[in-house]
Amino acid sequence: MFVRATLTSLGILLSVPLAAQTPQPPFSLSVTVNEVTLEFHASDGHGLPLNDLKLADLHILDNGLSPVRVSQFQILRDVPLRVAFLFDTSNSMAGSLTHNREIALQFIQNILRQSSDQAFIANFGSIAKPVQLWTNNEKALETRLRHPTVYGERARPGTALYDAVHQTCQYQFAAPDKASTSNLILLFSDGDDNASRFDLSDTVQACQHAHTAIYAFRTDSSGGASALAELSEKTGGRVFYDPSDSPTSKSDSFDDLSQIEATQRNLYQLTYVSAEMRHDGRFHHVELNANDLQDHIEVRSGYYAPPR
Repeated sequence: MFVRATLTSLGILLSVPLAAQTPQPPFSLSVTVNEVTLEFHASDGHGLPLNDLKLADLHILDNGLSPVRVSQFQILRDVPLRVAFLFDTSNSMAGSLTHNREIALQFIQNILRQSSDQAFIANFGSIAKPVQLWTNNEKALETRLRHPTVYGERARPGTALYDAVHQTCQYQFAAPDKASTSNLILLFSDGDDNASRFDLSDTVQACQHAHTAIYAFRTDSSGGASALAELSEKTGGRVFYDPSDSPTSKSDSFDDLSQIEATQRNLYQLTYVSAEMRHDGRFHHVELNANDLQDHIEVRSGYYAPPR
């Protein structure tokens, strides 16, 4: 699930100490320490959301070391969503496009909130092409999905999956306030890539920097399944297998989308002082576990320290 790591050296979000609560509007305070803010989702042994975790229930390691101290622990509820729908329109996905767009329509019609959420649509083949820029207009989004147009993404042979995801994370999720939204990509692809300039590692890093989780939907067991798994796992998302010929396909897809919403709208936020923070731009591996082994914590694999 989506876990966000945010570093601050001059500003932090302030709240009452160590209390699970609905957050108030943040304000800044100048401080002299570096803090890391993690956002994560917790579920029980049946996969149901846990809404009563306490700090004492958790164990955290940052590069193998316990934090110096935890300065804040709270629950974030009804977080606004920024959702990018990315459709692989290469020849290998031609038979799945209609089914994939139906899944996206379910999300827009049943989950997207016009009052707070925004969505973006792009197609990709050998290149990526925006189809609908950021909007909360349900009708505009539905029109783009019901009347798809190829905008030149098949200008040459090949599939540039990594480039499409990398560009989306770098350019579409760079500007918004990362502390106020949940950023996610719904990726519809078989995972095959043979035309990208960026590799898998570059793409994961771009999405980690943008605090964006990838949820991949695939309809077969193609050779790109491992790439989709890595993209999803390392950004805090997951892979869903939704075969279009399943008799329960529509209800299964709705259950998957509802799980994504529950995960992204209701998060725990934990802020701590790292025991080993250097301004060197290096990756920090984060481990966050619940003391109760039946509980499951979904957390991104880590964060990048600020550069010098």
